Amino acid sequence: MQPLSDSSNPLTTAFPSELASDAEAVLAVMPASRLQPHASFSVVVADQHVYIPGRLYHDEPPTDAVASLSSRQRQLLHCLYSRHCDGVVRQRHLEKIVASTDPWVVPFVVQLVGEYVVEILVVICDELRDLAAPGTRGHLAYGQFIVDNPAFFARTQRRVVSYWSCYYRGTYASFRGYPGCTLLDLLRSAASDRARHPWPNLAPAGARVHGYC
Repeated sequence: MQPLSDSSNPLTTAFPSELASDAEAVLAVMPASRLQPHASFSVVVADQHVYIPGRLYHDEPPTDAVASLSSRQRQLLHCLYSRHCDGVVRQRHLEKIVASTDPWVVPFVVQLVGEYVVEILVVICDELRDLAAPGTRGHLAYGQFIVDNPAFFARTQRRVVSYWSCYYRGTYASFRGYPGCTLLDLLRSAASDRARHPWPNLAPAGARVHGYC
């Protein structure tokens, strides 16, 4: 694995080292926060360990400051704010990046698959419906990410089932109808092709027997 940027701001480590200067430009326009980013998690992107914040507490930057950034820098900004503590802010910034297949964007999207805001799952599901098509850029990008991060995706699968069971059984009596289940099917399909073997389905066995997944 290659080393990351040695910048003093830990948010630069949310992206591969070749994006460090772009990340620093993004951080320069972000308002200061009284709270530090919470509970970072590590995944492998482009053969490097990156450290993505679990939650971000910065206010959003002014529109003119965002407009001053390059298109790549704006992409990184949207990635970071998809980790915001406010679900409405997360969704707004997700919508700006979810169509991208750049490898540093993929973990931000997959992390949101394993969270609890169903409106965000619907946004991702609508954009990634073609993910099962072999050979597409999305199919390759998401498949490679999962192959490189099997433990992270295993945890994501379990979280999807857990959030459905805790919060959404009343709306989706069958897990099969839950958007998170559709997304897991798509992601497992991409991973299976990339790994050249079926990717494990970690929905509880009892749920599968009863038609939930």
